[in-house]
Amino acid sequence: MVASVLKTQSFIIFLILFFITIISSFSRLTIAYGYSKLFGKYISPSSLGLKREKLSHLHFYLHDVLSGKNVTAIRVVDGKPSTNSSSQFIFGDVYVIDDPLTIEPDINSKTVGKAQGTYTVASQGELSLLMVTNFAFTEGKYNGSTLSVLGRNEVLSAVREIPIVGGSGVFRFARGYAQVRTQSINQARAIVEYNVFVFHYR
Repeated sequence: MVASVLKTQSFIIFLILFFITIISSFSRLTIAYGYSKLFGKYISPSSLGLKREKLSHLHFYLHDVLSGKNVTAIRVVDGKPSTNSSSQFIFGDVYVIDDPLTIEPDINSKTVGKAQGTYTVASQGELSLLMVTNFAFTEGKYNGSTLSVLGRNEVLSAVREIPIVGGSGVFRFARGYAQVRTQSINQARAIVEYNVFVFHYR
């Protein structure tokens, strides 16, 4: 009789502990799932007003003025001196820019925006820059919108491509590339042609 009672009590205790374990595990899963729902979830593009993706082509000229009046590029970090002492650009140099973007190669032609950011001399051989720059537009339907550029710019190559990695305003969710050609370059300034091809939604 005593043995039977003890067995019954042991079984009841086992059931209680079992259900406590199940409930505790379920609660932890619920809490974890609840936090994950708050942190991130899938949404419809239409909920942000996104419709059909568009492809736009922008064409402009960038003016990088290193000396003289109205300088737009300033060296803020001096790089490592090299044996090529005649070069104005040294490996490790970092420049901050606020370069005008114009509709024609003439710097006095209509301004459509600014290139604002930095470039770093990132090669010990050829003149190659790491571009970290925003194109901030001020003209027409693009006024107030930006495109973000991040990539390698081998300055002395005839044609090079630099990725477009994002944007704002009209260019939200932007992706694409800039095709870049140097129009002229000397110790004082550079004029660079940009053909930008970018996918965006707005």
